[in-house]
Amino acid sequence: MHPTDISARARLLLDRLLRRLPPSWREKVFNYLILTRMDRPVGNLLLLWPTWWALWLAAEGFPSWHLWVVFTLGVLTMRAAGCAINDFADRELDHQVARTAQRPLASGQLAPWESLIVFGLLLGLAFVLVLFTNRLTIEMAWIGAALACIYPFTKRWTRLPQVVLGLAFGWAIPMVFAAVRGTVPPLAWLLLVANILWSVIYDTEYAMVDRDDDLKAGIRSTAILFASADVPILGALMLMLILVMVWIGQYAQLGWPYGIALLLGTGLFIQQIYLIRHRAPARCFAAFHQNKWWGMVIWLGIVLAFLTPTGHGI
Repeated sequence: MHPTDISARARLLLDRLLRRLPPSWREKVFNYLILTRMDRPVGNLLLLWPTWWALWLAAEGFPSWHLWVVFTLGVLTMRAAGCAINDFADRELDHQVARTAQRPLASGQLAPWESLIVFGLLLGLAFVLVLFTNRLTIEMAWIGAALACIYPFTKRWTRLPQVVLGLAFGWAIPMVFAAVRGTVPPLAWLLLVANILWSVIYDTEYAMVDRDDDLKAGIRSTAILFASADVPILGALMLMLILVMVWIGQYAQLGWPYGIALLLGTGLFIQQIYLIRHRAPARCFAAFHQNKWWGMVIWLGIVLAFLTPTGHGI
């Protein structure tokens, strides 16, 4: 499957949904939806799964509906905000990369100031949501907002922007524990480390798709840093992540359902290595997309561990 196929189908669906709008509004709204990556829902899942891991682990079972709604909507809102500020930061670079050349800012369909307004509005909405938690969570939200602003610019001054991405994507994890327990225990930070490792893995696979264009444009990434050693390094990172997830399972006293989930997750990682072994862009993109299933499998393992009488506390 070509990297643009999934997006093309999503864009067609968005276009159908907007048909009832006046023509003068339709194109503008469509571009705002593309700016916030509503045509690429996989990014939402990559943020949601770790947040849900944290919610279930912090609550030691099903979390309160109140916090589930707050953090689910908060993650979706912050992901959209992050995409808007990312395109603002990359507006002079995206047109040099084939896959991103048609993004609204790169193609001139939206002005830079419009992306800043969208970012500000979404950031404000996310802040309103966090007001329904506690003081510690609100204080930590300021750090999350700063990370969302900083990440897009790290591609200019570090070869490890994926590490910053993992920190920005995963900051909801300590916030969840702060909201549920009123404190941030070691388990939260361990889970954040796991999310950083996972983000480096899937975003490196994603960056492998654009590596040639990124080199020409001067964009930095772990895919470029790892160079020809990318596949073995990713294999090593996957092994490290599995070991950290085992540690999390021991720390939280999760039992056999979680163990089965880790075995399935290991199988998915092996398949990803197989897909990227020749570094074909379409297969690297397919490996990246497979991570939405990896996150789901881990979440199901955590959920079942708390639902199964003999699956927790072993």
